[in-house]
Amino acid sequence: MLGTLYGLGVGPGDPELLTVKAFRKLKEAPVIAYPKKRKGSRSYAERIIDVYITPGEKEMLGLVFPMTKDPEILEREWSNTVELVWEKLKTGKDVAFVTEGDPLLYSTFIHMMNLVKERYPEVNIQTVPGISSINGAASRLGIALAEGDDHVAIIPARDDYKAMKKAITENDCIIFIKVAKVMDLMLQILRELDLVDKASVVTKVTSDEEIIWDIRELERVELEYLTLMVVRK
Repeated sequence: MLGTLYGLGVGPGDPELLTVKAFRKLKEAPVIAYPKKRKGSRSYAERIIDVYITPGEKEMLGLVFPMTKDPEILEREWSNTVELVWEKLKTGKDVAFVTEGDPLLYSTFIHMMNLVKERYPEVNIQTVPGISSINGAASRLGIALAEGDDHVAIIPARDDYKAMKKAITENDCIIFIKVAKVMDLMLQILRELDLVDKASVVTKVTSDEEIIWDIRELERVELEYLTLMVVRK
């Protein structure tokens, strides 16, 4: 009998924002899979669940995900990763793959799930929803994301002036993820639209490393990857 592959959303950073169901699956699954960094530092998702895992009681399966756009490297590395998970599943062991936020919202688990479905369609795959960084940011910033007939957009920020400006002008609330690399562009657009006071920026929201920034001090500041911007008009 094959094991089940679980995608567990473990929240935006605060371990207490783990759901009861995700906690139970963590305790029940014999194998915990997690994103692993090549240089040895612990991944964000791994740190979130650390408080709930007793060393030695679980089989910890660290998976390295390539940060490249080279199709050959991506195919090779992802193939290796899926096979590592399959080696556990085929022996009947359940594998709980932990991911920050929600497993079906801009998550590494999505590609993992699709590849396992493609190669091993007989595997049972289940997901446990998690609180996303978007929800975490709304709570920490005290911002209501939507009310009544408001339009809300979740946009991966990119170096495209027209597209970013259009997203802001056409929606009532916009959450820009992956915003760190184009912060200067976003600040330029906000100033042009006179919306600087309507924007908030937070890094690693709800975690013990959380930073809520003064947006006027972000010009040419190097921000961490897990940074998002909320623009609420």
